[in-house]
Amino acid sequence: MPLTQTLVVNAQPREKMYRLVDGSGLYLEVTPQGGKWWRIRYSIGGRDQRLSLGTFPVVSLKHARRRCLEIRAQLASGVNPSELRKEAKRKLVHKEETFEAIAREWHEHLARRWTDSHGDRILSRLERYVFRWIGTLQIAQVTAVDILECLRRLEHQNTYETARRVLQICGQVLRYAILTGRAQTDVTRHLFRALVPRRVRHHASIRSPREVGALLRAIDGYDGRLLTKFALRLAPLVFVRPGELRHATWGEFDFAQREWRIPAGRMKARQPHVVPLSR
Repeated sequence: MPLTQTLVVNAQPREKMYRLVDGSGLYLEVTPQGGKWWRIRYSIGGRDQRLSLGTFPVVSLKHARRRCLEIRAQLASGVNPSELRKEAKRKLVHKEETFEAIAREWHEHLARRWTDSHGDRILSRLERYVFRWIGTLQIAQVTAVDILECLRRLEHQNTYETARRVLQICGQVLRYAILTGRAQTDVTRHLFRALVPRRVRHHASIRSPREVGALLRAIDGYDGRLLTKFALRLAPLVFVRPGELRHATWGEFDFAQREWRIPAGRMKARQPHVVPLSR
């Protein structure tokens, strides 16, 4: 049965990767970390091959189906879409040293260290907010004014935090170009001062022992769903994020050593984390 937008949005991660099939070789691959990858499966010369079409929601169901039809058309005309993509990448590397070419090279170089969703988010921001304006400029000729104009467009949309993130990304691309001998200066160094100041808004917090006691009593008196009740009582003993607690497995606990070892894949910093267990 073909996929629907609701089914794709509500697909939740499981302990192991699984697939949701749409048709014509297109399927959605859901990873244990929550990534949702569009892939297409096809056969050439009797050999199965797979091609990534990007991740949801950056690539919508409608767009993934359109790309699937394009690839099927290429196959029908005798073209291997995988080889076509490799050739496009080779041409990109040999282009003049434009901002877009080097930014994509930087992204590909670091993508293996990032989660799928983080890598896709960075590339999406570059494509939407930077490449269309300065992507064709030679990286050595990009000025602070060029980048500031990209950021001003975001600020005019009241997306101030996105502007700051885009500036950080541009700075990393330029520093990569410097390290690889294709630029001399990071022109973003002082641009943070030109952005609209960030409004600092602290999250609500409990600071006094009296308030902590009131919270613990409220948790103890909670009479809702049983699993929620257990999670609320356990949270003050381990101090982890809700997602790390919800997805815990018995195999992560060593009661002899009184340790809970959370694997790197579930941690925000992608580093293993050891939680000492209360007696």
